[in-house]
Amino acid sequence: MAQKEFKAESKRLLEMMINSIYTQREIFLRELISNASDAIDKIYYKALTDDQLVFNKEDYYVQVKADKDQRTLTIIDTGIGMTQEELENNLGTIAKSGSLAFKSENEAKDGHNIIGQFGVGFYSAFMVADHVTVTTKALGSAEAYRWESSGAEGYTVEVAEKDTVGTEIVLKIKENTEEDSYDEFLEEYRLKAIIKKYSDFIRYPIKMEITGQRPKEDAEGEFEEYREEQVVNSMVPIWRKNKDELTDEDYANFYAEKRYGFDKPLKHIHVKADGAVVYNAILFIPENTPFDYYTKEYEKGLELYSNGVLIMDKCGDLLPDYFSFVKGMVDSEDLSLNISREMLQHDRQLTLIAKNIKSKVKSALLSLLKEEREKYEKFYSAFGRQLKFGVYNDYGQHKDVLQDLLLFHSSKEKKLVSLDEYVSRMPEDQKYIYYAAGESIDRIEKLPQTELVADKGYEILYFTDDVDEFAIKMLMNYKEKEFRSVSSGDLGIDSEAEEKAEEAAENENKELFEAMSGILSGKVKSVKASKRLRSHPVCLSTEGDLSIEMEKILNQMPNNQGIQADKVLEININHDVFQSLKNAQQNDQEKLALYTNLLYNQALLIEGLQVSDPVEFTNDICKMMV
Repeated sequence: MAQKEFKAESKRLLEMMINSIYTQREIFLRELISNASDAIDKIYYKALTDDQLVFNKEDYYVQVKADKDQRTLTIIDTGIGMTQEELENNLGTIAKSGSLAFKSENEAKDGHNIIGQFGVGFYSAFMVADHVTVTTKALGSAEAYRWESSGAEGYTVEVAEKDTVGTEIVLKIKENTEEDSYDEFLEEYRLKAIIKKYSDFIRYPIKMEITGQRPKEDAEGEFEEYREEQVVNSMVPIWRKNKDELTDEDYANFYAEKRYGFDKPLKHIHVKADGAVVYNAILFIPENTPFDYYTKEYEKGLELYSNGVLIMDKCGDLLPDYFSFVKGMVDSEDLSLNISREMLQHDRQLTLIAKNIKSKVKSALLSLLKEEREKYEKFYSAFGRQLKFGVYNDYGQHKDVLQDLLLFHSSKEKKLVSLDEYVSRMPEDQKYIYYAAGESIDRIEKLPQTELVADKGYEILYFTDDVDEFAIKMLMNYKEKEFRSVSSGDLGIDSEAEEKAEEAAENENKELFEAMSGILSGKVKSVKASKRLRSHPVCLSTEGDLSIEMEKILNQMPNNQGIQADKVLEININHDVFQSLKNAQQNDQEKLALYTNLLYNQALLIEGLQVSDPVEFTNDICKMMV
């Protein structure tokens, strides 16, 4: 029998397809099963217009058989089959798609669709097989034909014997090499796992002989192996069922089956979209952070299906980074796939789906915040940091999406509150949203800088995450209320009379503050009388956008550039220590320097900053004691 050459491409091109297009060898089984499903779909389409043809779904299936002794893997379908001409056109020409041509001639009806868009999928078989034999009999044809090929050298077509309509593909699996093992594609458990991963939701049953164990009759405690044909795919995906049919337990079971996490989801989102783009999705808000979530190794993304066939394990383009914690899947028939069906082309459909998912996730989180507060706070303890980083990242362009989802500890409520809740109870005379930053709630509550704001009865938000202040600087304001740190130079609280009294105190003690500034030259920008202190003698405040907490965080980073905030040493002129300073100024300049350095180092310690010279500091304390 004469061997025919492939019509379209050279040996090099076929080798490239086999070795380069697909990233994983196991994909070949997905492709062949998808083609088999397409072949059955074609009979369904014929039945829609041919009254003589009855489509009984129970008669149609895909069968997978492995023979270890012969090293063959067989895929059988009861689909429409192929004529000799179709064999030549579809398998003799690389990148020719019989399904695509059929699809263009028939409109999809009743939810059936032809996934096969590229004839090249068939050739993925050569990734694992030395030789491929296709025996097929077309619907309405008296003749059957056999197509055989060992790869790029060409193929043969001849008349064959086959009693039933459909196609049988036999792969002669390659022998193992030092680098690669092909035995796995003959193992029952491995084939079943690949089918469950990629083709679990093919609408027709995929049958395999499965080995099981059962108790031996009349032999207590002994078991025997048996083999029986089983359907290994689920067929009807949960996302195609009506929401009314499903319970919370159904969604939780799906979450566990898909191994999205070891926790239970806090909330699920079931989307059926019929608009500019048609897709189904089931999304989950997890309860706990994955162990690698805040590392570079974590990979975001949703499972992506095209008409029930898994295309990508993690499609990162469907989720913005700030919602990277979301788990789940999307299934759409409207996707533009590349030649291997493994990668998406970046197109309008994908962008529309991603935009819709972002909106659905935000709505679900807001619903959780308003209606199930305890659950939301549990979620926020796990993923709030990611939301705040989302506000800060990309120069704040996502802040409007995220600002209503943020929570911070409240000085008044002693619990987490939203920005909306804070603003709703602000007194009329309060101009700003006040916050204090520190390593913990306990440390913040002891900060001297909070005294004035607290005395005014104003609520203070506590920032304990390193990203908090950076996010708020990017947010700038909320509902036209500007954020203001309790450590900032101007708290916007003083009355006109208080401002005049402060100015008078500055003038009266100008020489003292100038002398102290000289002693601390290079360490602080200035020394001044404090209007925020009540019981504490001293504190540090800042001028400019960079706070002391931000300085600490930036200087902990690997590329530490020694960034310094513009610090101001504030002295409580109503404290007994201030009188000691004045006395020292008048009588003992050495003691003034001692007091000034002690107060400055004390202010550093309050802020959690390191004292530059601990030995000198302890010596100064000793001088005070003698």
